[in-house]
Amino acid sequence: MGRIVYIELMDHLRWEMNPPKLRDPMMVCAFRGWNDAASAASSALETLADSLEVDVLAELDPEDFYDFQANRPTVRLEEGAHRRIEWPANTFIAARAQGAERDLILLDGTEPNLKWRTYSEMVVQVAEQLDVRLVVVLGSLIAEVAHTLPVPITGVSTDEQTVRSLELERSDYEGPTGIVGVIHDRCRAAGLPSVSLWAAVPHYVAAVPNPKAALALSEKLESITRVAADISGLEDETISYEDQIGRAVAADPEVEELVERIENEQRSRRGSDVDVPSGDALAIEFQRFLKQRDSE
Repeated sequence: MGRIVYIELMDHLRWEMNPPKLRDPMMVCAFRGWNDAASAASSALETLADSLEVDVLAELDPEDFYDFQANRPTVRLEEGAHRRIEWPANTFIAARAQGAERDLILLDGTEPNLKWRTYSEMVVQVAEQLDVRLVVVLGSLIAEVAHTLPVPITGVSTDEQTVRSLELERSDYEGPTGIVGVIHDRCRAAGLPSVSLWAAVPHYVAAVPNPKAALALSEKLESITRVAADISGLEDETISYEDQIGRAVAADPEVEELVERIENEQRSRRGSDVDVPSGDALAIEFQRFLKQRDSE
């Protein structure tokens, strides 16, 4: 029975090559969508992939996992003449770094709309087939944090000792979850060690890609995998990001007051009775302000 279920799950994948023999592999996953505030998680994974020697292992057939009215395919022109449909993509990638002691499997994905348990079981079975030792799932979330302070990285692990050894802020979150949380839970049930890393991005500028959060995730990921990515691009983007956001904040006294209050709350690490004024409304105004600056 187990063999039949395994075959059915693998039928969702189109393998581009025979599974290679890998050195002490770890799997790193990131998903565009609800788990990817300010594109921080997907940017961290993209930075890692761009730094390594990679081969596509397998592609997911999206037919059973997506509502194409919610995640619509796109049309691309090839050579200015032929049109090609691009469907929501989920790609397993073998990644190798010269000088590193291990190889990585990267899952570059889009959060599915349907059959999350089937999808998560498939991810775990691919990890087991490739003899993955640890699954690391990246995410980013919107929070009341300041862009001026170090990016908080919270972590969940199937092993409490792992949280302590990696010097993670332990997450006590309870509430709705995304595919990141579901995959992490499925790993726990399968006895496969896993870590879920979350970067917090400022709620007042969440619509803008956040290279600072992507950089923080990349640095924490390197401490886990011992595989280094070329983060120089993210470092340059972070300098530009902080400069642009800093100038925009300074030009709006109301937003500047909001940021100062959030800074004080983060530094004190205590609850505050201060009523932060109109966070959602300020976020909308701030996005409009940034767009106006870009158009000038």
